[in-house]
Amino acid sequence: MRITAKVDYAVRAMVTLAARDTDRPVAAESIASSQGIPLAFLVKILADLRTAQLAQSRRGAMGGYVLARAADTISVADVIRAVEGPLADVHGRPPEDVSYPQPTTALRDVWLATRVALREVLEQTTIADVAAGTLPSHVTDALTRPGANRRR
Repeated sequence: MRITAKVDYAVRAMVTLAARDTDRPVAAESIASSQGIPLAFLVKILADLRTAQLAQSRRGAMGGYVLARAADTISVADVIRAVEGPLADVHGRPPEDVSYPQPTTALRDVWLATRVALREVLEQTTIADVAAGTLPSHVTDALTRPGANRRR
């Protein structure tokens, strides 16, 4: 899986909103500055998050952005889907809709299993988990596997 800048920035923005100890809105400029995200790009990402009803904007001098619902109900997968679409697709189609001739027929199942693996991590890890630094055990357990921290 390739994690785009858009996905990375969107998740970081949502975690920034979740980590606040107040319900006051956070200005896009503040998020951009604290996270080193280009403001113009962040504004577009926040619009996608608003459209997906994951974030809300508030107007006025004390305006900015807040989470649209509790951080423990927003998964990392929700954020990815809001800004990039499905977690796994094959040429823009769901893996279950793909078919291949022999000898590559089983490749469809590889793509389906890949989607399952992504879901196991991304759907079960919430923005609140990341903000608190308390990731689910299946995520932290995966980090102890040989080669987890090695690029291949």
